[in-house]
Amino acid sequence: MKITSTANARVKEIVRMRDRRARIQTGLFLVEGFREIGRAIDHGIDIEELWVCPSMFLGSNETTLIERANATVLEATEPVFKKMAYRDRPEGLLAVCRQFDTSLDHLHVGAQRLVLVVESIEKPGNLGTMIRTATAASADAVIVADQTTDVFNPNVVRSSIGTLFTTPIAVASSDEAIAWLRVNGIAMAAATPEGDTDLWDAKLEAIVVGSEQYGLSERMLEAAEVKVRIPMPGSEEIDSLNAAQSASILLFEAVRQRMR
Repeated sequence: MKITSTANARVKEIVRMRDRRARIQTGLFLVEGFREIGRAIDHGIDIEELWVCPSMFLGSNETTLIERANATVLEATEPVFKKMAYRDRPEGLLAVCRQFDTSLDHLHVGAQRLVLVVESIEKPGNLGTMIRTATAASADAVIVADQTTDVFNPNVVRSSIGTLFTTPIAVASSDEAIAWLRVNGIAMAAATPEGDTDLWDAKLEAIVVGSEQYGLSERMLEAAEVKVRIPMPGSEEIDSLNAAQSASILLFEAVRQRMR
């Protein structure tokens, strides 16, 4: 059966899932695109529905992906699919997925002993980029503290290019995150322009990055074993970096430290 009307009730429900309240009410979220859905399948994300529009497929492997999804498949016309899609250039694949466990209980620290903690990040693109970078750095986990942006926001999924499914993610309050780090013996390095230690002089285990507008809370700063700064020779022109940029620099300094 092909859905041909943008007024279809199920289509309207999909569109509403862009809103956080609808995602909370349903326990579902959207994943769009071949690469992102492939990563969701690879990592055991529960796909309830897979919407397809074959005329919009970009390659020849979509049929295999659809079979691997093991989900109810619904076909839509291009106008209907474009109404549901949230990407500028839809690829004809949109999955409705069940939200997964984001509790601290499912996190485990491996040999890397590297965790990224992000507090009150406001922009979905930044949060997704941080998760993507943490994956590239082989971090053990990402903890989203005092969540402002929902980790299941479609733009977090998109900007993470599906690495939201590959690196363990937890959502917690700042106090819960601090307690978890202490129980696991992981030292906190808080990133702040007022830090008294250059990033390469600190042992980086839990890298803590704050919001784009306000930086880290006093609670996080007080709990940190060390406050690190990224030296900026051009600081007369700019006093801080984008939160995602800062996280990237710190994560790859941590990678460098582990390669010595």
